Amino acid sequence: MSSAAFSLYIVRCSDNTLYTGIAADVGKRISEHESSPRGAKYLRGKGPLRLEFSEQVGDRAIASVLEYRVKRLSRARKEALISGHETLHDLLVDSRRA
Repeated sequence: MSSAAFSLYIVRCSDNTLYTGIAADVGKRISEHESSPRGAKYLRGKGPLRLEFSEQVGDRAIASVLEYRVKRLSRARKEALISGHETLHDLLVDSRRA
């Protein structure tokens, strides 16, 4: 069993949409999105991609939970996360109260 540290990342596409994902190696994953069949279908033809946010979050299970929660956020809250006005910790606290 691997204990690789995973990161949550947000990329901005050329059409200004935001895509959220998780990876053990964000740089490698972005490269896959841009030029490999292993990249997400959603991102095909939406390049160039710009990494807007990346934060190491822990193991894959925690990263997956956070990815799900971030994907459900409004665009405004995702932009707040990118700009630093909100943190992943804030997101965890908010979800526990709900």
